[in-house]
Amino acid sequence: MELRIERDSDVDSWKEVILIYNSALKQISTKLEILNDEFQHVHRYNPIEHIKSRIKTSESIVKKLKRHGYESTIQNMVQYVNDIAGIRVICSFTSDIYRIAEMISNQSDIKVISVKDYIVNPKPSGYKSYHMLVTVPVYLSDRIVDTKVEIQIRTVAMDFWASLEHKIHYKFEGNAPAHIKNELIECARMVSELDAKMLSLNDEVLSLSEREENT
Repeated sequence: MELRIERDSDVDSWKEVILIYNSALKQISTKLEILNDEFQHVHRYNPIEHIKSRIKTSESIVKKLKRHGYESTIQNMVQYVNDIAGIRVICSFTSDIYRIAEMISNQSDIKVISVKDYIVNPKPSGYKSYHMLVTVPVYLSDRIVDTKVEIQIRTVAMDFWASLEHKIHYKFEGNAPAHIKNELIECARMVSELDAKMLSLNDEVLSLSEREENT
């Protein structure tokens, strides 16, 4: 399965589109790194553990277009596939997720298109994460292109669970045995409990540190 690229002009368009999406990822990544550095400077604490970014493969793009009944053209790809450029932000605690989301939203040149809070409303599988679809301006020599980027924000524990769920989904092509699905749901519950306990412990440590500083 390939995107429909029939002429030299289509090849040039494809290369330019990928360049634009890569540029958008670089901009978002840089913004997040600066915010993390600034947070360390002011609060002596880094809310972001690490950042992953990727451009969706042409095969995945075609599958998504076909699944939604669209032809596999570059124009449809840009218009209908929102997660071509994706960035994943991994943090320590659930409270960091909303702090990071707020910092992103406050960037004057980032426009938030939509938000999906799978932490408050997990998927039936147990999947938890915070998704933001945003646009960021990419400045080319002759124009400005507002480019879509999907941002996923989750804790280390959520990311660990999601990574395993992803492998199982592809191993069984979306039809994993019932007992494995049930085990995953149970693991998701344990992950939620772990995140809650770790956050509570961290809050207690911070509270004790503040008391010591004030005595």
